[in-house]
Amino acid sequence: MQRPSEQPTRQPIATFAPSPRALAIVLPLAAAALGGALYLRYGIIQNTPLGLACEAGEESAICTVRLVFIRMFEPGLFGWTALVAALVQLWRPNTIAFAIGLIAASFGIVLYNTRLSALAIALLVLSLARMRSATSAAK
Repeated sequence: MQRPSEQPTRQPIATFAPSPRALAIVLPLAAAALGGALYLRYGIIQNTPLGLACEAGEESAICTVRLVFIRMFEPGLFGWTALVAALVQLWRPNTIAFAIGLIAASFGIVLYNTRLSALAIALLVLSLARMRSATSAAK
């Protein structure tokens, strides 16, 4: 019979979590991406007078930006980028994949790629519960 003091102690499971320094960089970037996406959607893409002027043939930098972002969200580029980054993050957790997934998902949620971006956000949240690899846990 074992004494209570001789019972093996369990080590807490080390899960992936970005460092405070990484969070201080990633969270403002994600907030800026969300703000930029909101400005693009409501200030440039859905702005009716601007849209009519661009469709009528006006050649300005704003019309070029509008066209580029429309061409990017039509095939779901933001959603697919967020999903791939989230899958990489789930497979091998690291801060870069987490940041790319979060930024792309921020753009995708606002710019009409909601399904893939929402799935990517769910995978990013799930990746926070994934165990660290043995090499990064030893550091």
